[in-house]
Amino acid sequence: MNIGAASKASGVSQRMIRHYEKIGLIPVPLRRDSGYRDYAAADVHRLRFIANARDLGFPIEEIRTLLGLWSDDARSSADVKSLATARADELHCKAVALEEMRRALLDLAARCHGDDRPDCPILDTLERQT
Repeated sequence: MNIGAASKASGVSQRMIRHYEKIGLIPVPLRRDSGYRDYAAADVHRLRFIANARDLGFPIEEIRTLLGLWSDDARSSADVKSLATARADELHCKAVALEEMRRALLDLAARCHGDDRPDCPILDTLERQT
């Protein structure tokens, strides 16, 4: 199948498919006589795997590791679990930080009159913070 069909079947944009080829996450596909890339079903399956891993917050290098584990029949599930729990821990830390930012913004917004006057505690706070 061509890149458009592979994109549609995998849910990965054509631009990202080319990027994944360039960085070696997927093998460079064979080319037809016309020069168009020719993707196999296995390529689409690999693209879906990558997309699912990205949706779970895994960065490229960890996806590379996951792909290696996925293709290794002698892998230990403990290795995969370790990656997943480490990613979950990192996402938790980010969620806590985002919630702190949200609370700070809501506090600032509550202190702002939101009227036609120029004084604004939000801008004043941003000006003071370094």
